[in-house]
Amino acid sequence: MQVTINGEDRQFPNPLTVVQLLDSLGLDARKVALERNLEIVPRSTYEQVVVGDGDRLEIVHFIGGGDAQAPEEGDDPFVVAGRNLGSRLIVGTGKYKSFEENARALEASGAEIVTVAVRRVNVTDPKQEMLVDFIDPKKFVYLPNTAGCYTAEDSVRTLRLAREAGGWNLVKLEVLGDQKTLYPNMPETVKAAKELIADGFEVMVYCSDDPIQAKVLEDIGCCAVMPLAAPIGSGLGVQNPVQIRLIIEQANVPVLVDAGVGTASDAAVAMELGCDGILMNTAIAEAGDPIRMARAMKHAVIAGRQAYLAGRMPKKLYADPSSPLGGLI
Repeated sequence: MQVTINGEDRQFPNPLTVVQLLDSLGLDARKVALERNLEIVPRSTYEQVVVGDGDRLEIVHFIGGGDAQAPEEGDDPFVVAGRNLGSRLIVGTGKYKSFEENARALEASGAEIVTVAVRRVNVTDPKQEMLVDFIDPKKFVYLPNTAGCYTAEDSVRTLRLAREAGGWNLVKLEVLGDQKTLYPNMPETVKAAKELIADGFEVMVYCSDDPIQAKVLEDIGCCAVMPLAAPIGSGLGVQNPVQIRLIIEQANVPVLVDAGVGTASDAAVAMELGCDGILMNTAIAEAGDPIRMARAMKHAVIAGRQAYLAGRMPKKLYADPSSPLGGLI
């Protein structure tokens, strides 16, 4: 019997159930999701579904693509899709030197949500470390994303596999336009968002910094809009503050800057505009000391939010002395 697994042909002497096949590959069925001939196989049926000659399988898992704070009290809660969160910082899980470093940075950041990419399992090395071995999905909220997807079809397929692997309905949608800019393809993004929402997903969506497009995504039911500050991984900071501010002013769902933050001051600037939160990966992972930078980002997000709520002083054209002039010697 010949079966194609993650693009590679493999030979087996007899038909196998999914459980038997995974066991023969040395894979833990609890940590993967499986697609058979473009149809997701529910984990509850692994012992009944038989893999036959000519079947094409995709086997995927999650990769990296401070203790969580208590939810905020008072009059400034941060709520996404009904979840009351303590940290307004969401971090990614790609580009770290190791899963261990990734886990340490996550702890230092105080984040409660981590984005995770969905990728093929390395069936030639089933003992290879997995993200779930270092970042406990029972302690942190996994946010499956569609990093690397360039069509609505691929994005929807990826997130359906992610839901099967971990049972998560809260997802981050991004449909890229090209490899050079990694800007979002907005027509495909809207198409994918509509299909995912109809399928019961709660969609946080990466989008352009266009107020009109952001409103379209909100109106079709996305639970958060996430305009880019600058190109993914660029570290350029907020390039279009006016556009971001307009998106925030009109939104009735959380607005999070996604992509382009490079350092703590960039995070503070975004938060001072009134963003509800920030998602970042490269700024922490590629810092000289990722753990220290994660800690800095935690404080920058808090400081920026507090400054926004406090209201900054007005800018003036000329000096205005701080000390009263009356009684001057």
